[in-house]
Amino acid sequence: MGNSNQFSPNPELALQVIGLTKSYGSVRALQGIDLEVKLGEIFGFLGPNGAGKTTTIRCLLNMIRPDGGQAFVLGLDPQKEPVPVQANTGYLPGEMQFFGNMTVERQLRFFNDMRGSQAEWRSVSQMAEYLDLALTPQIKNLSKGNKQKLGIIQALMHRPKLLLLDEPTSGLDPLMQQKVLYLLRQANSDGTTVFFSSHIMSEVEEVAGRVAIIRSGKIVEVAETGFLTHHSVNRLTIRLKKPIDINRLSDIPDVEILSQVNPTTIKLQVTGDMEQLIRNLAPLPVLDLETERVSLEEVFLSYYDNK
Repeated sequence: MGNSNQFSPNPELALQVIGLTKSYGSVRALQGIDLEVKLGEIFGFLGPNGAGKTTTIRCLLNMIRPDGGQAFVLGLDPQKEPVPVQANTGYLPGEMQFFGNMTVERQLRFFNDMRGSQAEWRSVSQMAEYLDLALTPQIKNLSKGNKQKLGIIQALMHRPKLLLLDEPTSGLDPLMQQKVLYLLRQANSDGTTVFFSSHIMSEVEEVAGRVAIIRSGKIVEVAETGFLTHHSVNRLTIRLKKPIDINRLSDIPDVEILSQVNPTTIKLQVTGDMEQLIRNLAPLPVLDLETERVSLEEVFLSYYDNK
């Protein structure tokens, strides 16, 4: 892989990705992405199916080889040291394969044996009970949701330093999604770095401190979750004491008039910093101003519309 001697791992980073590229034939899955995930944080990797999330994770674990760029996982090069990288990582793929004739317990014990029996069986049983996953059925008889629970437990059970999770709540009902997010927070509080991909905006918004948005193999934004939700897109309802010329607001950069409800009530959308709008409102006869918190999903969609 190119540029392999130009970079050294940063000891404060769990993941360090520099200029990573990967193509499948004519399809450019990754177009030179850069990414840094700090030790001890929960980091959301956000994008729709086909954006490059799974390809990135597989490159980090040396399951596929990138065409160019470099990556470090827990300070190690996954191409040169794949065994310690994978030993210290809990991985949940998007589609996990199991031995269908094994029981849930036998499969989990098999995973534990493969990892040198690092997991305490009592904690594994408690996790299964918390997720309402019976240990006695054969895996071939499990629903998709219960197979997902099994995949989550196998990723968490050995208390790895790093979790790499590809769509961890896929196929789960809302209550179970919340339970899984709780387990991720608990693992993080015990010192595990959590990196998870998702296309479900609300779950990223709920647990991740920072988020990267990937679109068509390119990172279009990396920011604190709160920054994206509070600063990228805001909707406002402005009520005035008397009517004004609405063009005074439409001419302000990054301000879009959504509607004029009546002569003294105007709905706006502001992209980016609100400072310019506030300055322009200062001399106007404003009665009150109401802001609406925009979801991460709407922020995400605004990037797709504008980039």
